[in-house]
Amino acid sequence: MAGLLRRVRRLADMSQRELAGVAGVSRDRLGRAEAGRGDLRVGEFSRIVSLARLRLVLLDAQGHEVAPMSPATVRDRGGRRFPAHLDTRHGDEGWWSGPHRYTRSPPDFTFDRDRRDRDSRRSERGTADDHHVHRPGDSLAERAAARKWAALRRQRERREAAWRARRAAGDLGGPDWGTGCTCPPGCEYAEGSNEDLGHAPACACGCDVA
Repeated sequence: MAGLLRRVRRLADMSQRELAGVAGVSRDRLGRAEAGRGDLRVGEFSRIVSLARLRLVLLDAQGHEVAPMSPATVRDRGGRRFPAHLDTRHGDEGWWSGPHRYTRSPPDFTFDRDRRDRDSRRSERGTADDHHVHRPGDSLAERAAARKWAALRRQRERREAAWRARRAAGDLGGPDWGTGCTCPPGCEYAEGSNEDLGHAPACACGCDVA
C-alpha cells in the first residue's frame, strides 16, 4: 500500500496534506500508511485511488479481472440473499423438504445444504459464476407447463415420424373407429392432448368419430 499511495500522489500531483483533505482521511493516518506503519480501510483506499483515475480490482491466477456478485440475483421468500458460497437451483430440482416439513411447498429457488449433494452437482455441471437471475418462465408453474408441452411435442413428433414411415412403406392402417375407414396416429384418444378426438393434420379421412 505504501508504494501505491506514493504512485497515486504522483499521478494526482498532490501533497500528502492535499490528498488527505480531498479524500477525507487524516493527514497522520495517510502519512503512516504511506510509510508502511499503518493501514487504511478499503473504502478509504478506493476513494483515494479514484483521485488518480484508478480503481481497485481483483485478479484471478491468470490475471483476469474478477467481477463482484450481481445485486440482481434471486432471493429467498424473505427477501434475503442466498449464501454466497452455495449454488442456487430451481425448487423443483430435488426439493429437500423432508418428512418434517412435508406440507411446505417448494420455492422457486433453493440450494443444497448437504456438501456431498453440492459437490456432486458441481462435479456434473461445474461451478456457476453467480447465483441465478430471475428470467421469464422461472416460476415452478411455468416450468411445469413447459415440461408438459415439451413432452406433448415429443409425443406428437414421434407419432408423425411413425406415420411418415408407415406412409412411405405403403402401410396406412390405423385405428378403426367403427366407421369403416382408418386414421393415422394422432387421431386416437389421448388424455391431455386429444381428449375431444380431433383428427391429426395428416388424416385424409376426417370421419366423424363421435
